[in-house]
Amino acid sequence: MFPEKWKGARHTLLERPWFTIVALASLLGGALLITSIIRAADNTLSLCSTAKTTAQSIAEYSTTPIQLQSIVHYATSQTVPQQSFDEISITLNVLKDSIPCNFLVFGLGHDSLMWASLNPGGTTVFLEEDPEWIQAVLKDAPSLRAHHVQYRTQISQADNLLSTYRSEPKCLPANAFPIRYNEKCPLALTSLPDEFYDTDWDLIMVDAPKGYFPAAPGRMAAIFSSAVMARNRKGAGTTHVFLHDVDRIVEKTYANEFLCENYKVNSAGRLWHFEIPNTANMSDQPGDRFC
Repeated sequence: MFPEKWKGARHTLLERPWFTIVALASLLGGALLITSIIRAADNTLSLCSTAKTTAQSIAEYSTTPIQLQSIVHYATSQTVPQQSFDEISITLNVLKDSIPCNFLVFGLGHDSLMWASLNPGGTTVFLEEDPEWIQAVLKDAPSLRAHHVQYRTQISQADNLLSTYRSEPKCLPANAFPIRYNEKCPLALTSLPDEFYDTDWDLIMVDAPKGYFPAAPGRMAAIFSSAVMARNRKGAGTTHVFLHDVDRIVEKTYANEFLCENYKVNSAGRLWHFEIPNTANMSDQPGDRFC
């Protein structure tokens, strides 16, 4: 998901064949077309009203500037999103039923323009730990909304944090919220912008921070905080959480501990998809465990 100049601290980007680029563009175009057709077909009382609705639908759901930029970008670049077509399709299918929505993405990269363009009219926010990388991405895509994040954890602490978090009362599900003031729990993200805490996120994608060397922040806090935010959603419905790189032991173990196997609804490749209800819709939930 990151460029060669970050080779020491980022994964090398995979170059995919042209049919993948075309497929990504087709996903975007198809989603827009299907949405327009469905919206236009809702009103069929008469030919006049149908024609009027169709015209309004086209005007309302016409391609946005960021979508046009996304199509051109992926059609002219050899570097495309690191997630596979099947992995991307899982999130796309949820977005098609949810747009416009609030979409939070841990990680900023070459897939960011795609995610923002697939949520037309919605709020898509990216959280990134590398300020230099933020500047590099926003130079080419200034319309993206990205915030710098400082993490308090390291991959080398992952085992200890998992084995000891229950001994800290503020890490328990009943006490972890609001996480913005939860300094006592090392897994709580407490230094994010207000927008993170004040928004009911419909979708959360955890595809960062770095987690492949001992001093890297790891995704422990991102997974924990996503679980806490989902459980304390103010609005109705569930929160969709997508976790990438579940082939790695930390991601898989923390997902099973905090996102819960019984909330997993789909998977493809290295991506798991969870639907997490808010606490009000949980029955017989133990106070000292997330799952």
